[in-house]
Amino acid sequence: MRIAIQMDPIDGIDIEADTTFAFMLEAAKRGHEQFYYTPNRLTLDGPRLCATGHAVEVRAEKGNHASLGAQETLDLASVDVVLLRQDPPFDMGYITTTHLLEHIVQDTLVVNDPASVRNAPEKLLVMHFPDLMPPSLISLDPEALAAFRERHRDIVLKPLYGAGGAGVFHLPEADRNFNAVIELFTDYFRVPMIAQAYVPAVRKGDKRIILIDGVPVGAVNRVPAEGEARSNLHVGGRAEAAPLTARDKAICERIGPLLRDQNLLFVGIDVIGDVLTEINVTSPTGVQEIRRLGGPDIAALFWDAVEAKLG
Repeated sequence: MRIAIQMDPIDGIDIEADTTFAFMLEAAKRGHEQFYYTPNRLTLDGPRLCATGHAVEVRAEKGNHASLGAQETLDLASVDVVLLRQDPPFDMGYITTTHLLEHIVQDTLVVNDPASVRNAPEKLLVMHFPDLMPPSLISLDPEALAAFRERHRDIVLKPLYGAGGAGVFHLPEADRNFNAVIELFTDYFRVPMIAQAYVPAVRKGDKRIILIDGVPVGAVNRVPAEGEARSNLHVGGRAEAAPLTARDKAICERIGPLLRDQNLLFVGIDVIGDVLTEINVTSPTGVQEIRRLGGPDIAALFWDAVEAKLG
């Protein structure tokens, strides 16, 4: 296959943790041609969507993990697959790339589907399953947020379009920073935030479950460091092997049909205790940690699914 990967600069990735890099290594093993570009090099020239970038070869060698060919401009309708894999923030720049990529979906498989990615940011899609979630509220209204905190006392506030644990605040009842945090969001972010009732089970871990075409294929538990409210691995969370429980499987069975209907092939969900907190569709991670802890080779399963879709 001919594969184009839309991602952040490849020279700055952590090759021992980056899921996109795991996909690229597996694609290389299968003999697929790969073309790398960053989202700022997309151009819609009349009916043609082009990307300026490089043919790329990858290897699992720190400091020497990628070799780039000469710069060239490629018509993306000429490739078999485009991987939409740049990291959030999910801002207008990100949204614009999804509009541009829609121009090629009749000719090229884009993973994940750009229209569905645009319509399903992490903390919004999950709100379609309120019975699976902790009590949650999306608002920029200080009075609504204050009332939610008064009801639930111990809450978490997150930027609606954030990622990686950035800007996440745990605000127990005795915390006096609530108003200051609200001011920070309203003055600087100017978009709604999501408030959720705090789930104490997070001290035992925040489980990332990977689904391929709506089916769970592996999981990793991320345990927050002492004194840290966030469990994300890059802020000190500890990765642990995590079997799928009956509750995990039930959650996946509920959301799987929606993911398949929206052509969201590669998704990572977050489960704390027995509740669903996020459905990640933009650039889910966790593949390398799952394999390192004895789980399946999800990169191989991913390409099996892509190749099956292309017949």
